[in-house]
Amino acid sequence: MAYIIEDTRQKVNKHKVKHESFDAAGDTVIRSKLLFGDYALPPAIAVDTKENVLEIAYNMCGCVSEKKRFAAECYTARLCNSKLVYLIEDSRYKEPSDLIGEHFELHNGVTIPGTQLYNAMVVTSGKYGVEFRFCKPEESAEVIKEILLNG
Repeated sequence: MAYIIEDTRQKVNKHKVKHESFDAAGDTVIRSKLLFGDYALPPAIAVDTKENVLEIAYNMCGCVSEKKRFAAECYTARLCNSKLVYLIEDSRYKEPSDLIGEHFELHNGVTIPGTQLYNAMVVTSGKYGVEFRFCKPEESAEVIKEILLNG
């Protein structure tokens, strides 16, 4: 079983034999624009940047639909055997444990304790294998390159 990315420029229903073969093997085809080629495997590593800690707090501890969307993204990365790193661009923190003792007011007016966000990160890391890193906004380009090149 594999996840296969099919370029969106491939005509739908024109490659029926290939799709039947993928289906028979239990493969899942995901349509997405590729820079080159018609088919590819998901990346070994991906970085999702967050503007600050409030954005990741809302993703993980906000409304139900946002939490479900976030969990689905983590789940898909795990299924695709891709390492997903959330890079939080916030110079106030160096690691997730720095969130303990803080409080964050989300967009919907709800305040959550930093311990709740920290615990959500620990659980999510264990369940999906994602990683949470912090950096200063001005360092994000270099950190992204380091993660993509070296894991």
